Amino acid sequence: MAETNTEAQRQDDDRPRPVLDVMRAAGAEFAELTGLRPEAVTRLEKSGDGWVLDAEVLELARVPETMSLMATYEVTVGPDGEVTGYRRIRRYERGRSDG
Repeated sequence: MAETNTEAQRQDDDRPRPVLDVMRAAGAEFAELTGLRPEAVTRLEKSGDGWVLDAEVLELARVPETMSLMATYEVTVGPDGEVTGYRRIRRYERGRSDG
């Protein structure tokens, strides 16, 4: 007997989400929540059933661009791929290197 769409969808929901899907969905949801668009993801790791990622964002544009204020946000993502929380962990000028 053929599977119904509901059964197939339920099986799809139980499968792990590919990491790129997690990153894209989390980035879009983070942008919607904060109004900040991630420029880069500098960390992504599995954490329990979910994920933790660090997103680099532009917080305040300045001229020259090297004086713009950037920030790193830690974003937690649940097993369903939805953002469960975020916090700013670092703020810095774009032109500054770590050190």
